[in-house]
Amino acid sequence: MSPAKRTLKFYQADVFTDEPFGGNPVAVVPDAAGLTDEELQKIAREMNLSETVFVFPPTDPKAAAKVRIFTPNQEIPFAGHPVLGTFYLLGKLKQIPLVEPITSLSYECNIGVFPIELRVHKNQILRVVMTQPKPEFLGKVDSPDALPAIANALGMDKRAISDAKFPIEVVSTGLPVIIVPVRTLTAVRSIVPNPTAITAFCARHGANGIMVFTTVTVDEYSSVHTRMFASPIGILEDPATGSASGALGAYLVQNGVVEVAITTEIISEQGYEMDRPSRIIIQVESDDDMIQEVKVGGEVVMVIEGTITL
Repeated sequence: MSPAKRTLKFYQADVFTDEPFGGNPVAVVPDAAGLTDEELQKIAREMNLSETVFVFPPTDPKAAAKVRIFTPNQEIPFAGHPVLGTFYLLGKLKQIPLVEPITSLSYECNIGVFPIELRVHKNQILRVVMTQPKPEFLGKVDSPDALPAIANALGMDKRAISDAKFPIEVVSTGLPVIIVPVRTLTAVRSIVPNPTAITAFCARHGANGIMVFTTVTVDEYSSVHTRMFASPIGILEDPATGSASGALGAYLVQNGVVEVAITTEIISEQGYEMDRPSRIIIQVESDDDMIQEVKVGGEVVMVIEGTITL
């Protein structure tokens, strides 16, 4: 006799957009208790999205839920859009009680417990905002061979980077990422990534990917236009990256790329080159010229509901 089949509900949401098929998709399994690590990885591979999230009961009493996040290739300790999408869905499914105007919760992931907020009006979730780990500035990438190597990895003229007049730097708000400034929008949009070279360069600098930005934007209300390449974790290009956007926000404030206030709000546009326009809102709280807190948020829409059979 064959073993009994198991079924699991799953949902797919698009994050950092108010329209279906924009932003960054994430699959969420809201009741993953009892699944083995092998099953979690196989399901994520089957979903074939940049990340799939599995929700478990928390081990810390302060947290509303524990999330485990998988790419098609591996588990990662932290991410942005998967957490935002998960808590939007949990609120939408009434698995967490909604309080207006702000529902304040904590979530548990593999690197700790962190706050998350749902902005609610008339029982509708307007925006989800996560507080990220305090930024770490892990070093400038300024060796003589770095600029040619990163230009080669991105398939672009190194002058487009050197003319931007800001440093290449490794920054983390949960996941280390290499931040690369580029002078023009044309140069950013013309990037042809070399995944093998990106993976090798990231390995040299202990990073999970490369985020490229320019202050020249498509939308006049945006602060920066970005692209994110994360081949080290199996993602050639990501249409909207919450974790890297937090690191980017910290970089922009630390290096004076944007006008800095007590609360600096930055709007990042991403995903245009993938036909998935995304709008990411970054807030950086500063005090005495020190960054105290980084928040990343955006809108979410539910797109798919289905059943997994194991």
